[in-house]
Amino acid sequence: MKYLDVDGIGKVSRIGLGTWQFGSREWGYGDRYASGAAGDIVQRALGLGVTLFDTAEVYGLGKSERILGEALGDRRDKVAVASKIFPVAPLPAVVKQRAQASARRLQLDRIPLYQVHQPNPVVPDSVIMPGMRELLDSGKIGAAGVSNYSLTRWRKADAALGRPVISNQVHFSLAHPGALDDLVPFAERENRVVIAYSPLAQGLLGGKYGVDNRPGGVRAVNPLFGTENLRRIEPLLQTLRTVAAEVNAKPAQVALAWLISLPGVVAIPGASSVEQLEFNVAAADIELPAQSREALTKAARAFRPTSTRQFLTDTVREKLSRR
Repeated sequence: MKYLDVDGIGKVSRIGLGTWQFGSREWGYGDRYASGAAGDIVQRALGLGVTLFDTAEVYGLGKSERILGEALGDRRDKVAVASKIFPVAPLPAVVKQRAQASARRLQLDRIPLYQVHQPNPVVPDSVIMPGMRELLDSGKIGAAGVSNYSLTRWRKADAALGRPVISNQVHFSLAHPGALDDLVPFAERENRVVIAYSPLAQGLLGGKYGVDNRPGGVRAVNPLFGTENLRRIEPLLQTLRTVAAEVNAKPAQVALAWLISLPGVVAIPGASSVEQLEFNVAAADIELPAQSREALTKAARAFRPTSTRQFLTDTVREKLSRR
C-alpha cells in the first residue's frame, strides 16, 4: 500500500474504501450484506493496510456510519475515518450538532476528516465554515474537507475557515478527468488532497461493457453507458487494455493506479465483496511507466462524452425503434 501523510489526519492510504453502499438498497445491498459482507470487507481492508474509510450521514440515512463504526471495532480510532455533512441549514450550531450525531454513529470521539458534502447554492461558506472551525478548535474533528467543490469555491472555503481546507472529494476518473485541469495542480502546489470518488466510472473502466454489452439496473441511466458514449470511449478503453497487458494487470486496476500516480490524489472505490476489495487494493502495487501514464492521460482528455440531453434523446429514439 502507498500512503500520504495528511495534516490533522495522519497516514492516509492511497486506495481507500468508499462505504456509500453500506445500508444502501438502490445498488442491491440489503440488510444481509450490511450485517455480513460489510464487516468482512472492512476487516480485510484493515489487514491489507487500508486506512481511509469514507462515509456520510446521508448514506443509508446514517446506516453506513453505524455499520462502518461497528465493523472497525477497536481499530476505529486508529484509522482515517472520513464522514460528510449534507449542508442543509448549515449554521454553526447545526454543523456541530450533526458532527456529534455522526461521531455517535461511528462510535468515535473525534472524526479525523469531516467534509461538507456539496456546495450549498444559497448559503455561502462564510456561514458554514465557522462551525467547522469550532469543531477543529475543540478537537472534535482532525481536519476539514469539502466535496464537489470547484477550485474557486474551494479557495473561498479556505478563506472562510481561516486555515487550509485539506481535501476536496470529487467525481474523478479516466472517464471524468476534469480535476486534472485545476484541482490536482492546486492540491500539489498547496499540499492538499483530492479524493476521487467513482474512480472506476461505475465499472465502465473495467473494460467489459460496450455497445453490444450494456449494463442494466442503475448503470442503465448513467449517460456514460449510452450507445454513443460507449462508442466514443472505446479508444480510451483500448488504451487501458493495452497498458494492462503491459503491466500484467486488469484495466480497472490500471485505472486506479493512474489516479494514485497523480500527486495528492487518493481513490475510494467501493467493494461488494472481499474479492473485489482485494482486487482494488492490488492496484496500489502497480508501477505505471511514465509513457503509459502519459498515454492514459492523453486518451482521457480526448474522450468527449455527449450531453445528458443528447443521451436522453438517443435513449428515447432507441426505445421507439424497438417497437
